[in-house]
Amino acid sequence: MSQPAPELDRFAYGDYRRWPDDQRWELIGGEAYDMRPAPTRAHQERVVEIARQIGNFLLDRPCAVYVAPFDVRLPKADEADDEVDTVVQPDIAVVCDPNKLDDAGCRGAPDWIVEVLSPRTAAKDQGAKRDAYERAGVREYWFVHPTDRTLTIYRLAAGAYGRPEALSLEGETEVAAIDGLRIVWPAVQTDAGSLDGA
Repeated sequence: MSQPAPELDRFAYGDYRRWPDDQRWELIGGEAYDMRPAPTRAHQERVVEIARQIGNFLLDRPCAVYVAPFDVRLPKADEADDEVDTVVQPDIAVVCDPNKLDDAGCRGAPDWIVEVLSPRTAAKDQGAKRDAYERAGVREYWFVHPTDRTLTIYRLAAGAYGRPEALSLEGETEVAAIDGLRIVWPAVQTDAGSLDGA
C-alpha cells in the first residue's frame, strides 16, 4: 500500500518542486505519499485503453485528457502555487477549462478523474484522494476495480459526493461530466485478471 513519507513535517508544492525528478510523490493535505514503484503493465494497459477512448471522443472538442504522471494542484482558495498542499497524479484526468492548464499541469479541479485501483494505492484512492477531489469540486470520480470487474462512480451534487453508483465492467458506461461520451468495457479488459502489484 502507498504510504506517507516518514517525515513529520507537512509539505507544499514549493517543497515538492525541489524534490528529485526521478522520484514520484503525491501530496494530500500536506502529507507526502511515495508513488513508486511504477504500476504494472496490466494497469497501464487499462489506463491507456480508457484514455484512448476518451481522446478519440474529444477530438475537435474543448476538453483534453491527461494520464499520470500529470500534476493536478488542488488549492483550497487562492493561495500561491508554492503554498498548495494537495498535488495529485490521477491515472486519468479530463479538463474542460483551458484556464486551469499551464506548463506545470492543472491548477484546480478537473471535470472528471478515473483511478484504476491497485492494492498498493486503493486505500488512498478511496479515502484521502476521494475526499480531496470532493473538496476541490471534481464533478465526477470513477474507481475502476479490475479484479472485481466493477466500477464505482461518485458524482458531485450540491458540493458533495452522494451515494456512489456501483456497476459491472460490462457493456458501456456513460460519463455524465462529458456529454455523449461512453466507455466500452470489453475493450478495457486485459489477459491479466489480477491487479496484484498494479
